[in-house]
This record gives sequence, C-alpha cells and structure tokens, in this order.
Amino acid sequence: MACTCGCSNNTIDPKQQALQELLQKFKGYKGAIIPVLQGAQDIYGYLPKEVMQQISKDLRVPFSKIYGVSTFYAQFHLKPRGRNIVRVCQGTACHVRGGKKIFEAVEKVLGISEGGTTEDLRFTLETVACLGACGLAPVLMINDDTHGRLVPGDIQGILEQYE
Repeated sequence: MACTCGCSNNTIDPKQQALQELLQKFKGYKGAIIPVLQGAQDIYGYLPKEVMQQISKDLRVPFSKIYGVSTFYAQFHLKPRGRNIVRVCQGTACHVRGGKKIFEAVEKVLGISEGGTTEDLRFTLETVACLGACGLAPVLMINDDTHGRLVPGDIQGILEQYE
C-alpha cells in the first residue's frame, strides 16, 4: 500500500496500516473510543500521543476526550511497556508472607521501580492488590505465569527465564 501523506515513501508502516483498518472499522460507530483505544494499544503496545491525535481526528472526537478516557482507565498506557509484565502481589496474604521483600528483590534485579520499564523494554514492573493465589503467597506473575511460595533468592532465576 502506498503512503498517502505526500512524502516520497512508497510503503506504509504496517502498524499505521493496521490502525487505519481499525479506524475504518469503527468509523461512525457510537461508543467507539474504548474499542479503538484498545485496538490501537494492541497494535503499538501503548498509546503514543500521535496515535491518540489520529484517533481524535478520524473519530471526530476532541483530543481532550480521547486523552481523558486513556488516562482514566488503568488498562491504557501512555508510555512503552516491556515485553514481559511483572506483577508482584501486595495483598494481605502476600504482605504477611514477605511480599514487600519479593517486590524489593524484583526492583533490585531489574533496576527499576513501580511502574517502570527496563531500558531494553524487556520488563515492566507493577504491583497489584491481589492475584487470587493466596495459598501460594508470596506470589508474582510474569505475563500469564504465576510463581508462588517465593523467597527473594528465587527472583533472579525466575526473571532469567523471560526474554
């Protein structure tokens, strides 16, 4: 597909093409903001400002509304995220059984703090109120993998399993 911006580039970025297809699918659809933001985040991994501006223009919705929705819901992210999302449980059972020490060990190994992403975009670190695995406390999840009954010494080996 040829670029339509007027530049001399003869190809369009695959992500941009996917975004165009997404926007076309929801054109004129009431209530499209959240599904379009979800789709755009699936394409880019987060919501760059330029993408939100394009969504605003194509959906004919003020940028302030697009920005407001994307910052209101925790599912949306405005900064690049790591390929692997590390969620450390801080719920009651995990807290009582050393969840804070597990979190501190993850911070130390990755060299980032809560909400941070490693420079190589390999990991993003988050805390959560509960992972629903209280019997395995303390617990962390990396993507969809649950790791339980942890001690701080386990963290380095666990993280090394993820590219």
